[in-house]
Amino acid sequence: MPKTDSAAVAQVVNPATGARENSYPLTTLDEALKAAERAKAAQLDWRKTSFADRAAVVGKAAALLRDRADDYAALMTQEMGKTLTDGRAEIEKCAAHCDWFAKNAERYLADQPVDVDGAGEVFVTFNPLGVVLAVMPWNFPFWQVIRFAAPALMAGNGAVLKHASNVPGCALAIEQLFRDAGLPDDLFRTLLLPSKDIAHLIESPHIAAVTLTGSVAAGKSVAAAAGGVLKKCVLELGGSDAYLILDDADPAAAAKVAATARMVNGGQSCIAGKRFIVVEAMKQQFEAALVKAMRAYAIGDPTEENTKLGPMQSVEARDEVHEQVEKSIANGAKLLLGGEIPDKAGAWYPATVLTDVAAGQPAHDEEIFGPVAAIITAKDEADAIRIANDSEFGLGSGVLTGNLDRGRRIARDELDAGMSFVNENVRSDPRMPFGGVKHSGYGRECADYGIREFVNIKTVLVKPLGSSGQAKVE
Repeated sequence: MPKTDSAAVAQVVNPATGARENSYPLTTLDEALKAAERAKAAQLDWRKTSFADRAAVVGKAAALLRDRADDYAALMTQEMGKTLTDGRAEIEKCAAHCDWFAKNAERYLADQPVDVDGAGEVFVTFNPLGVVLAVMPWNFPFWQVIRFAAPALMAGNGAVLKHASNVPGCALAIEQLFRDAGLPDDLFRTLLLPSKDIAHLIESPHIAAVTLTGSVAAGKSVAAAAGGVLKKCVLELGGSDAYLILDDADPAAAAKVAATARMVNGGQSCIAGKRFIVVEAMKQQFEAALVKAMRAYAIGDPTEENTKLGPMQSVEARDEVHEQVEKSIANGAKLLLGGEIPDKAGAWYPATVLTDVAAGQPAHDEEIFGPVAAIITAKDEADAIRIANDSEFGLGSGVLTGNLDRGRRIARDELDAGMSFVNENVRSDPRMPFGGVKHSGYGRECADYGIREFVNIKTVLVKPLGSSGQAKVE
C-alpha cells in the first residue's frame, strides 16, 4: 500500500445503510509523481508491441471482467449504491468494450494513404502520446475507466487513474484486473490521490494528456491546469439532456422511453434525460403516462435482484437533490410524484416527477443529479427546440415522435448536443462517438474518433533523395 499519514485515508460509507466500510490509505503527491515516471518507462516498451499482443491483454481483461462480474457488482453496491443488477450489466458492458477495441483498434489506427500528386509517398500514421491521466467519477466506477482505458492501451499509451474518493476499492480492483490480464507492471496505475494534487500531477513531464469525466467545475480546473502546460485534454462534463415529446408521439411509449432515460443509474448519470419538453397538446396525457412509468421504479434493497431504484451515492447528494426539488416547487413547479425523503437510514430518494417547470427553477436551470423528472411545456415544435437549446449543457438529447423523418430532421439539424437519439434513450456504445458541446465538454470517446484523441496524428512523406519537384496545389 502507498505510504501516507495514518489519518489520510479514503473512507467508504455504504450509502444504503450509512455504515462505515473499508478504508484505504491515500497516495502522496511524491508517490504519484514516481508512479507517473514508472508508467512512462513502461509505456516506452508497450508502444513497441504489436496490436495482436495488446489485444491479447485487453481481451483477457474482458474475460476476467465476466468471471468476476458478481464480485465487482457487489463492490459497486457497497461503495456507491448501484443495484446488483445494474452492476452486472455495467461489467458486461465493460467486457464488450474491451472486446471491441481488441478487435478493431488496429483497423481504427491503420496508416492512411494520402494522394498528393507529385509528392511521393504520403500517409498519415497514429502514434501513441504517452501516459494519460484519467480523472474519473463514481457513478459508473468500472465503465467510466474501462471506456477510456481499453482504447488508450490498445493505442499504445500508458495510464494513471485518479478515481473518485468514494470508490477506492473499485479503483484498485481495476488496476489489479489489468495486472492479472498480463499488462506490464506500472503501465496502468491507480492513485488514491486527493483532488488538490491533480494540477501538480498534470505538470509532471511524464504525463502527456488528461481525460476527465465529472462536473463543470472540475472540468474547468483540469482544463486550466492542462492548458497551462499545453497538454491535450478530453472532457465529458455535466448534462441536462432534453427530450422533445411532440404532438404525434404515443404518450405511453414516449413516457416509457422518458422514464428509462431519467432513471439510468438511479438518475445519477450525465446522459440521463432530465428535461422533458412536451408540446401543449400532449401535456396532460404525457404527465399521466410519465407518472405511471416512474412509479414502477420503487425504492428497494440494492442487493435484491428485482430492485429498480437503490440509494443515491451519499446523504449529502440526496439532500442537494431534495433542496432543488423544494426550491422548484416554491417557485411554481407542481409535484406529481415522490418528492419526500423516506424515514430511514441511508441516502434514499424516491422517483419524483415535477411539472409546470419553468425558468427560474432549479429543475429548469440546473442539472439535477438524481431520480427527478422535470416536465416543461412548449407551445409547439419550434418552441420545444428553443427550450431544449436554451441550456449551458449539450451532451445528449432526444426526440419522441411518430414521424421518423421529422425526428431525424430535428435530431440532425436542430438540437445543440453531441448526441441526439430519436425514440430511444441516449446511451454510450463502443461503436459510436460519445461526447458533448458547450459546458458538457469537448473531445470524444469510443469508436474511431475516441481512440484517436490520444495519438499523434502524424503526416509522413517519403521520396527518393535527389528527386525534384513539389506537390501541385490546384
